[in-house]
Amino acid sequence: MKRYLLCALLGALLSTEVYADAFRIADIRVNGLQRVSAGSLFSALPLNVGDQADDHTLVEATRALFKTGFFQDIRLGRDGNVLVIEVVERPSISTIEIDGNKAISTEDLLKGLKQSGLAEGEIFQRATLEGVRNELQRQYIAQGRYAAEVEADVVPQPRNRVSLKITISEGPVATIQHINVVGNTVFPTQDLVDLFELKTTGWFSFFKNDDKYAREKLSGDLERLRSYYLDRGYINMDVASTQVSITPDKKHVYITVNVNEGEKYTVREVKLTGDLKVPQEEVEALLLVKEGQVFSRKVMTTTGELITRRLGNEGYTFANVNGVPQAHDEDKTVSVTFVVEPGNRAYVNRINFRGNTKTEDEVLRREMRQMEGGWASTYLIDQSKARLERLGFFKEVNVETPAVPGRDDQVDVNYTVEEQPSGSITASVGFAQNAGLILGGSIVQNNFLGTGNRVSVNLTRSEYQEVYSFGFVDPYWTVDGVSFGYNAFYRTTDYDELDVDISSYAVDSFGGGISFGYPISEISRLTYGLSVQQDDINTGIYTVDEIYDFLRQEGDSYLNLKGSIGWSESTLNRGVLATRGYSQSLVFETTLPGSDLSFYKVDYRGQRFAPLTENLTMRYHAELGYGDSYGSTSDLPFYEHYYAGGFNSVRGFKDNTLGPRSTPSTGSNPGTVYDPDQDPLPFGGNVLMTGGVEVLFPVPFIKDQRSLRTALFWDVGNVFDTNCSKSQDARKDAACDLDFGNLASSVGVGVTWITALGPLSFSLAAPIKKPDDAETQIFQFSLGQTF
Repeated sequence: MKRYLLCALLGALLSTEVYADAFRIADIRVNGLQRVSAGSLFSALPLNVGDQADDHTLVEATRALFKTGFFQDIRLGRDGNVLVIEVVERPSISTIEIDGNKAISTEDLLKGLKQSGLAEGEIFQRATLEGVRNELQRQYIAQGRYAAEVEADVVPQPRNRVSLKITISEGPVATIQHINVVGNTVFPTQDLVDLFELKTTGWFSFFKNDDKYAREKLSGDLERLRSYYLDRGYINMDVASTQVSITPDKKHVYITVNVNEGEKYTVREVKLTGDLKVPQEEVEALLLVKEGQVFSRKVMTTTGELITRRLGNEGYTFANVNGVPQAHDEDKTVSVTFVVEPGNRAYVNRINFRGNTKTEDEVLRREMRQMEGGWASTYLIDQSKARLERLGFFKEVNVETPAVPGRDDQVDVNYTVEEQPSGSITASVGFAQNAGLILGGSIVQNNFLGTGNRVSVNLTRSEYQEVYSFGFVDPYWTVDGVSFGYNAFYRTTDYDELDVDISSYAVDSFGGGISFGYPISEISRLTYGLSVQQDDINTGIYTVDEIYDFLRQEGDSYLNLKGSIGWSESTLNRGVLATRGYSQSLVFETTLPGSDLSFYKVDYRGQRFAPLTENLTMRYHAELGYGDSYGSTSDLPFYEHYYAGGFNSVRGFKDNTLGPRSTPSTGSNPGTVYDPDQDPLPFGGNVLMTGGVEVLFPVPFIKDQRSLRTALFWDVGNVFDTNCSKSQDARKDAACDLDFGNLASSVGVGVTWITALGPLSFSLAAPIKKPDDAETQIFQFSLGQTF
C-alpha cells in the first residue's frame, strides 16, 4: 500500500513538472543565421507561433532542422514565451580542386560531385564527402584500377567556408594474365575465350587496349558467351559463377568463368499468330526458323525483325513481332510461335531536316522517296536515308520517326545530317626559271552554294601556257532526276617563250560539250554526252618518231565531234569514303561522222566493299580501258593514250610512268638533234588494266573515323599498246604485247583525310614487281582526290 502511494506521488510530481515546462509560443527568435535564409529554416521547423511547446515537440523540431543538412549544431531555448533557436551553420564550399586524375576528366568528376551535393557554393557535409570518395574509388575499380586511392582534404577558410582538395592516385590498370572457361564439354575452351572482347596481354594490346580489365566489358563478354550457346541450341546454358582474382600487387587479373551447358534443343514446329495484315505466304517466306534445325535465338530474332520490316513497309510502323520459344524437355525440342501485333497503320505528318546549315532543304527533300501524307514505309524511309548518304555532302545521316503527340496513327520523319566539305580548293603562286611567274587556282564544288549543283573552275597562267576551264552539272535539271551539264575549256602553249632544251610535244585545245543523265532505277542511270574539240599539235625538240609518224599520216590539226553513252550503278552507303556496297560504271565514247579522226574508247570502273569484321573492311577495285581507231585513221591518237602510275592507279610508281615508252629520236626528223644518251619517254598505250585489294581499318586513338580512311593495299596494273610493235620495228618494249606477267604491283599503306580544302591523300608504297624503265616513288601526296 505504501509502495503504491509512493509511485502515485512521484507520478504527480513529474506531471506537474512537465506541465510547468510546457508553454504556448508567443514568438520565435533565431540567432546565428549567415547564408541560410530564415524562410528556409521556418519552412523546415514544425512549430509555429501559437503552438504548444514541450520537451517532445522541441526534440522533434531539433531533428527536423538537422535533417536539412544546413546546420552542424542546433540549440532550442526559452525566453519567457519566446522560443529561441541558436544555430551554427555548416561551412560552404568555396573551391574544389582535383589533382592526379587522367583516366576520368576533371569536368566529369566535378559533374559527379555536383550530382552528389558537392559543388562550389553548396553547404559542405562530411558524410557526403565520404560517400563521394567511396564512389570515386568504385569508378576506378570498375575501370580495373584496383590500386586507385582517393584522398580528400578539407581546408578551413575565413567566413565559415572550406576549400576541398581531392588528390587522386589512379594507379595502373590491372592487366589480364589468364582467362579460363570451366565446365564446357561441347565447345573447346579456346573457341569460347576467343569470343571475349577482353584478351590476355599480347602483341597488339598496347594499341587495342583489350588486356585491361573492366567490369562492363566482362558483362558484355558473358552475354556474348550466352548468345553463342543460345544460337547453337543450348537454351538452358547458364553462367554459374565468375571469379575475378587479383594479384597482391593489384597489377594482374585472373578470370575464371564456370558454365553449365545443358542439352542441345532442336525446333519442333513454327507457328504464326496474330493479325498478319499481309498475305500469310509472304510472311512464311520470311521465316528463317525451320522445323528440324538446331534452335538459334539469333535466327529467331532475325526472323522477327524481317517480319517487322515487312509490316513497316505497309505502314505499320509500330508493329511488334515477338518470337516465343516453348521448350519440351522430354524430347529436347522447342516450339517457336511468332506473335504478330501490327498496331495501327501510321501516316507521315511532316518530314523535317536538321543540321543542314549550308545545304538547302530542297536538295534533301528531292531525294525523299517517302512522301508526306502517305503511309510510313520503313523501306522508303531507309531508301531516302541511303540516297542522302550517297550525295557525299554529309558525314552522317540519322533518321527518327517519333509519333505525333495525341495521335496513334501519325508519325513525323526527322532526318538529322552532319555536313562535311564536298569539294576542293587549290591555289598556286610560283616562279620557274623556264616558265617565269606561274599563277593558278582551281575550285571544284559538288554542292555549290548549297544548291547540290557541281561547279568546277580552273585558271592557270604562266609565260608559256594558259589553261582555262569551266564545268557545271545540275543533277536535278527536271524533277524526275534528269541531269544536265555543260563544260568549256581552252589550253594553249607558246614555245617561243619556253626556254628549254627538250620537249616532246604539246596540244593546244579548246572546245566544249553537254551531257544528260537519266535514272533507270534507284541505283542506276544512263548518261549521254556530245562534245566538240579542236586540237592543234605543236612539236618540240626531240619529238619522238611515233608522233611524227602519226602527224605525217593524219596532219597536225583536228576538229572532232564526240558522242558518248554511259551506264552507272551504285549501292554505296556513302558518297565519300564508303565502307559498304558497290559501284560500277561503263562508258563508250567515239568520234562521230564529220570528225577529222575516227577512234573510240571503252572504260570500266568498279569497286566493292566486303565487311570482314566490325572494324575491318575489304575493298576490291578495278579500272579497265581500251581504245582503237577505225575507218581511215591509222592508230588511236597518241594524246588519247592511257597512262598508269600514281594515285587511283598503281601507287609506288611515279604518275604516268608505267607502260610503253617511245623510241628515242634519231635526229632524222626536222628540227631535231640526235642525242645517244636520251632516255625514252612514257608514251602510254591503248589498253589500261589496273586494280587492287585494300583492307580498311580504323586509326588507333582517333574517335571520329568518318572523315578519315586508312588502308593496307596491294595495287597491280600496267598500260599496253597492241599497235606499237606493228608501227615501229625499232620498239621492242615489253609493254607492246598484252602480257599479264608484265603487270606492275606494289604494297603499302595509304591515308585519306577530308579537310575544308578537299581530300588530302598520302601513301607509302614499296614496289614488289617493277617493269623495265618504270620509275618508282615511295612516298606520294595528293590534294583533291580519294582512293
